Amino acid sequence: SLGKSEGTNDVFKDNVELRDTVYDLIRTIKDPEKPNTLEELSVVYEEGIKVSEPTSGKINVVRVEFNPTVPHCSLATLIGLCIRIKLERINKQVNDKERIAAAMENPNLKEMVENCILEED
Repeated sequence: SLGKSEGTNDVFKDNVELRDTVYDLIRTIKDPEKPNTLEELSVVYEEGIKVSEPTSGKINVVRVEFNPTVPHCSLATLIGLCIRIKLERINKQVNDKERIAAAMENPNLKEMVENCILEED
C-alpha cells in the first residue's frame, strides 16, 4: 500500500497520476546483473502497475507486476525486493510531515521545489 490520505490523495490527483509516478520511480532501478535499467529490459512496464480504488481508510493500494528477463530467473526475488524497498522509501518521505516541513525551511530547497511545481498558465 502506498500512503494514507494525508500523503496520497492530496499529492496525486487520480489513480493514473499515481500509477505514472510509481512507474517513474521504479523504471530506473538497475538490473542486478546487467548495466541496464528494468525499463530498458522490459522487466517493468506501465501496464504492469495497477492502482486500486482507495480503501475505507483512504489508503491507495498499488500492485506492481514485473517480468523477469528469463523464465525461472534466480534474481526475480531480488528484483521484487528492489522495487518494494524503493517504493517504501519514497512512501516514508512523502508521509513524513516533519521531514517535509524541515526541508521547506531551507530557502534554496524551497525555491527549487517551488520552481519545479510551478503551474504554467
